[in-house]
Amino acid sequence: MRKLLHLLLLSFPGAWQTAEAQGYPNRPVHLVLPFAPGGTADIVGRPLAQKLGEILGQIVVVDTRSGAGGVVGAAFVAKSPADGYTLLLGVNGFLTVTPSLTRLPYDAINDFAPIGLVATSQFVLVLHPSVPARSVKELIALAKSKPGRLSFGSTGTGTVGHVAGELLNSMAGVNIVHVPYKGSGPMAVDLLAGQIDLGFPGVSSLVPHIKAGRVGALAVTGPARSPVLPDLPTLDESGLSGYEATTFWGILAPAKTPGDIVRKLNSAMGEALKSAELKDYYLKQGNDPIASSPEVFAALIRTDTAKWARVVKSAGIKLDPM
Repeated sequence: MRKLLHLLLLSFPGAWQTAEAQGYPNRPVHLVLPFAPGGTADIVGRPLAQKLGEILGQIVVVDTRSGAGGVVGAAFVAKSPADGYTLLLGVNGFLTVTPSLTRLPYDAINDFAPIGLVATSQFVLVLHPSVPARSVKELIALAKSKPGRLSFGSTGTGTVGHVAGELLNSMAGVNIVHVPYKGSGPMAVDLLAGQIDLGFPGVSSLVPHIKAGRVGALAVTGPARSPVLPDLPTLDESGLSGYEATTFWGILAPAKTPGDIVRKLNSAMGEALKSAELKDYYLKQGNDPIASSPEVFAALIRTDTAKWARVVKSAGIKLDPM
């Protein structure tokens, strides 16, 4: 009987997928975090993994696989079995920016099955107090009067913080020179010391320094004001109409993961993100929790890829092949 059932399921792939999803998960699920421990990936991924485990009734194991700005972990998941047991915490850096900069060991659009968004976060445009500008308008005027004299830091070439600065250059018609760093810590040190003029750190990372007046904050980069810094306008409100540069986090599986499993995971994510505890934790860290359908997440990846491809081309940003 079991052999006959197996043959029937093979004859009707849709029935096989439904049967597979009904028994899913029957063993631990691995969530790959593609960055080193201690950063935003941990902040977003670990509490989500715990909550998903409670909802799915199976342990969700956090699997850290860092390297090459997230590319190592992403490539591992792209090549994993499409059975729902290996998932990726994805961020738009290596999903939608890096593909325009270098050849990758995966296709960000075709090698993954998007499951749903988890959270978004934005940056804050800050500057050293020695820079004589107290608004975005004044900063743009200063940059136009001193082309190539001002500098902005980022956590590395090709990161979202980098292209956020290049988008400012492009939309404002200025030339503020990019200075890449290996992480947010070194960039913050040089910004506080006045070695660079501007920076685009995460919206919550320099709040104590902003409040103490060690750096000035001009605007946030998202589509709406941040609850962390509610008095700051957005860059759009500050005169750069249409400006938006945000980071988004979401969960993906390998391409061809059965649709029923994708939907089951999406439903579990939606339930997890309704948790007041998880939502409050994310908001305190400067991340806005947001649930979405797989289709909305897939569409966001495509539109974000096209947007940053234009910025990368305009700015002439290049990386060495991987």
